[in-house]
Amino acid sequence: AAPLHTPATSTPEEDDDIAHLQTLLPASHTALAQRLQTWRSHTRIATLRPSARQKLMRLMQRSLHWLPASPSGSANTTNNNPNINDITEAGLLRFIDWLETLLRRESYLAMLLEHPLVHERLLQLLGVARWPARYLTSNPGVIDELSSNTMFEGRFERDTFTAKLTQRLHALQATGEDDEETLLNLLRRAMHASTFRTLARDLDGRLSVEQVGDDLSGLADAILHLATHWCWQRLLPKVHSMGFTNAPQVNLDEHFAIVAYGKLGGLELGYGSDLDLVFIYENTHERSGEIYAMLVRKLITWLTSKTSEGDLYEIDTALRPNGNSGLLTTTIEAYESYQLQRGSNTAWLWEHQAMTRARCCFGSPRLRTRFDAIRSAVITAQRDAASLKQEIIAMRQRVSSAHKVADGQFNLKHSAGGMIDAEFITQYLVLLHSHQHPTMLENRGNIALLERADTLGILPEGKNLGHAAASAYRLAHEDADLLSSDDLRPLRLQLEFLKPERAMRAAGIQSTIVVFGGARVLSLEVAAAKRIGEACEQCALLVRGRRMHQYAEIVAPAVRRRVVAQDLRGFRQRFVPRGFAESFAVADQRHRRAVFGVQALV
Repeated sequence: AAPLHTPATSTPEEDDDIAHLQTLLPASHTALAQRLQTWRSHTRIATLRPSARQKLMRLMQRSLHWLPASPSGSANTTNNNPNINDITEAGLLRFIDWLETLLRRESYLAMLLEHPLVHERLLQLLGVARWPARYLTSNPGVIDELSSNTMFEGRFERDTFTAKLTQRLHALQATGEDDEETLLNLLRRAMHASTFRTLARDLDGRLSVEQVGDDLSGLADAILHLATHWCWQRLLPKVHSMGFTNAPQVNLDEHFAIVAYGKLGGLELGYGSDLDLVFIYENTHERSGEIYAMLVRKLITWLTSKTSEGDLYEIDTALRPNGNSGLLTTTIEAYESYQLQRGSNTAWLWEHQAMTRARCCFGSPRLRTRFDAIRSAVITAQRDAASLKQEIIAMRQRVSSAHKVADGQFNLKHSAGGMIDAEFITQYLVLLHSHQHPTMLENRGNIALLERADTLGILPEGKNLGHAAASAYRLAHEDADLLSSDDLRPLRLQLEFLKPERAMRAAGIQSTIVVFGGARVLSLEVAAAKRIGEACEQCALLVRGRRMHQYAEIVAPAVRRRVVAQDLRGFRQRFVPRGFAESFAVADQRHRRAVFGVQALV
């Protein structure tokens, strides 16, 4: 009997179109040639409707026409757009990954075919990192953003964002289409589009690490503001029945506040970061706790539920008084007593450490002022330096025990000299010195506070230890965002690959190299950069062959291409590289030395 299922195979005519694509490929692009070969037995490709297959092949022909003849050469095109040279084999491979998930949605193929500028921008963006490809796969609708001439211009504007969504809500209400699912999807589409715009500007080199954090945090604040109010509006009938009957009680902003901790609190939110939130209220009504807890549960559901448009944020409420065993909402009076050590139920030091990065992101100006007063009282309290040091070191050791790093590996966040160390150092400086130096109280983020410690003379003058640590933290923060977005897990430097004889066999060579970024090594350590290549035969051959773009793909796939290209141009003109491993050993030492310089004082 014939088998029930036979593998999909292409017809001779269909083989011809794949063969034609392969003829357009220069011999140097072997990975792409192998990928196209798999299309001959690809089920989705073989079962495409003729019209969709034709669109796909025309898209690929245009993409290959734009691809440089060699990784360092000129594109096979008469297009005078200089950006066309930013299109790489890695970007085209990710483009294929993305296309294969959308083959049943012919409208996307048609849109790209009809809009060459969108097609070109998409290829450029995908060439920088894996994150855009996965983001587009989960949220394909954001591709429309690439058609805008202002895609790479400007910054996130909260007021404009909020006004547009509020206007959209009113339009839906007028037509009776404001059901809950529609509103959930409206928030998700808007959030994904804004995140994608920030990502594009970030990868294009138009935003600093701090600006990315500001824009993503501002977006999260706006989403929280809208979602909280929209949830409240839908709960009002039940709220009225529970006793909130007059206008002052129903005015949510006057009685309810959200406190952001962690990355959102410190305006350092990254792509895909969780939101650490605490919910407090000021209302004497006997059922107020029950009512606000109902609101918070609904809000968390709105933020975390997956719909056809994806999700928004994961929410962590463990920093509320008494942690996961405490109430979901807390009166502001109880919150104040807990934080200021009044009574038998009081906060631990680690909760005061967390308070250094806390801010009120939702609530009336009056509630925000009251929270700021509580935070100020907590942070500026006089502390014994020796006791504070001992407690923070003990807490750091507990964190280390919970995130052990294997011998011979460097974890960007958790190893000694990593990001967690820099954050604990900043918290120590803030808690110890804010009493004498009120400007250390400002919630400006770790980078600004480390630099301010230098300016205020808290750290030894003339050594710039704070600025050095801030610079190291800035680079680590940028790499951690891109690495986690690229799903390069675990985030660690596998020191074994630094040994020349094992360099080519290291399984995680791309993820380990990118931890400190090849381009940064070139710009920071010229002497070490002169020895790049000896420990990694593949990289050495690529550079000697002047195949700069492919070299950049191997050395720094998550580092901004503009920076890589700039450094590599000077690099190519000055020397032939040797000693790849040594440069990274130097970079590793330089990064940790900057953090240890401050840590030694703590």
